[in-house]
Amino acid sequence: MPLPCSLPSFLATGIRAFPFPLRCGCGRPSARARRRRRRAARSRPASSGCSPCSHHVHQVWIDADSGLRSKTTTLDGPVKSLEDLKEWNFDGSSTGQAEGSNSDVFLRPGAFFPDPFRRGNNIIVICETYNNDGTPNKFNHRYSCMKTMEAAAKEDPWFGLEQEYTIFGADGRPYGWPVGGFPGPQGPYYCGVGAGKVYARDMIEAHYRACLYAGVQISGINAEVMPSQWEFQVGPCKGKDMGDHLWMARYLLIRVAEEWGVTVSFHPKPLAGDWNGAGCHTNYSTNGTRAEGGMKVIEEMIKKLEKRHLQHIEVYGSDNDLRLTGRHETGHIGQFSSGVASRGASIRIPKSVAIEGKGYFEDRRPASNIDPYQVCDIMVQTTLLSA
Repeated sequence: MPLPCSLPSFLATGIRAFPFPLRCGCGRPSARARRRRRRAARSRPASSGCSPCSHHVHQVWIDADSGLRSKTTTLDGPVKSLEDLKEWNFDGSSTGQAEGSNSDVFLRPGAFFPDPFRRGNNIIVICETYNNDGTPNKFNHRYSCMKTMEAAAKEDPWFGLEQEYTIFGADGRPYGWPVGGFPGPQGPYYCGVGAGKVYARDMIEAHYRACLYAGVQISGINAEVMPSQWEFQVGPCKGKDMGDHLWMARYLLIRVAEEWGVTVSFHPKPLAGDWNGAGCHTNYSTNGTRAEGGMKVIEEMIKKLEKRHLQHIEVYGSDNDLRLTGRHETGHIGQFSSGVASRGASIRIPKSVAIEGKGYFEDRRPASNIDPYQVCDIMVQTTLLSA
């Protein structure tokens, strides 16, 4: 089925409608720049700006530092399935994924999404990376995740990830923070409303709409505890799809921020001091936890998670020790804990789940810079496939 050939009106005010932002002294766009953006949004044509015969395939992959890379190719016809896409390659020595003497790394399509920037029949593809001997590149964690999910398919694991991140302005400071100073203490910013409490809301809305257009399973957004920190939620997704959708949501966020001239940080503790860190809380359920008596299954899973606490920490994000301090709604990195409705625990069981006796639980340990393929992989390995 062909993809939409024009930008829906609900997206038109949110994507690629703004000129490069002029900024006032605090690092925020000036009032003049905001007025120009609104006028540009109202006047922007609905057409995609691409030839109806063009079919752009924008390929996205994960590099050696868990960053995102991308390149575009052109196809003669529209893409209806993964079989319509060909394998491509790139210089792995420039991304830390291969040596210069043997630098070809190959891109194999894994999942594709409608492109909210080019629109029309154009798509963005999440790709896996492979060495030239056909083996998965060592930074290709999607491959292992897919094999694990196939082994645990009978339990139908579901995931929902809560991605926190921080926006930084061109001056290197959190977006909107006063020059030469700090905003007021944490308290009014979480799910806040109004100037001085939230920053860059229209950019956040643009990202939300981009995800909806692309078919990303985004389920919500909210401002976080630290000013200029936000969160979006993706899921529920089954198996490896969780990684595909979260990586695509991250890519779209970075691209929208690029239009604004700001940067997105996934560092788990972007600022020292009395400021919250950034995590990627992982909600998880299986057929067993969702069935009657599922609470007992959850309790058994938590016991398994406790035994492999250190193995999980190894893949729960770099610099996570700066975040998991036992403060700012975290448990301590060196101590495993669990509890009902406790945001200071490693594993939180929602109150509603405890009352109903079945459902899901939340692993609060993963940092904001995780590879979701690795996290979903080890979660299933520990809870379903370990002895």
